[in-house]
Order: sequence, then C-alpha cells, then structure tokens
Amino acid sequence: MFGNIFEENFYETGFCKAILKISGKYKLCVLYALAEFKIVRFNELKRYIGKISVKTLTSVLRELERDGLIERKEFPEKVRRVEYSLSEHGKTLIPILETLCEWGDFYKNETNFLTRLMKH
Repeated sequence: MFGNIFEENFYETGFCKAILKISGKYKLCVLYALAEFKIVRFNELKRYIGKISVKTLTSVLRELERDGLIERKEFPEKVRRVEYSLSEHGKTLIPILETLCEWGDFYKNETNFLTRLMKH
C-alpha cells in the first residue's frame, strides 16, 4: 500500500481514482440514500437530501451513472417515472459507506459528549 513517495504519482493511486469517483458535495449523499433505500425516484432523492437544486441533483446523478455507480431506469408511462438504484459496481461501496456511517456515529456521539461536558 505504501511505497517510496519519490517513485509515486498521487494521481495514479487507487485512492485518488476512488476519491475522484465519489467526491463532490452530494455524491455520497445520493450513494448513501440508494444503499439505504435500494430504489429511489428523483423527487424522493431531492426531498431526502433537502437543500439541493434540481440542476445539481440531475448533474450528480448523471455523473454517478456515467461512472457506472448507479443505474437509471425510465418507465414508458404517460407521466414520466424514473428510478435510480446502485449498480453492481456501486454496491461494492456499501461496506465502505457502512464503515463511514459507523465512524460518523462515533464522532457524533463523541461530539455530543464533549458538548455536554463543556456545558457543566
């Protein structure tokens, strides 16, 4: 995993490649929602995430689909219905997302504990 820093190029590392695929203000939010709820429609995602514009959510979904992390399924109905889900490749992120959630829960609890301690 670790080599000689003088012989390596950061932009060629697996870490960098992974971060480039999932970095962005809302990508992890979308991936988390799809991991948690399996199949989600556009407006459900927008409502779940909250402060995100239609344009931004559309862009995030297109990037994730382009990178093969999610699948988009459009139904030929009178009222257009589109559903999103994790692709098989995207599902490989679930253990990473779960670990990130555990880390966040620990940090959240630690922060709450420190906040309470400082008030007393």
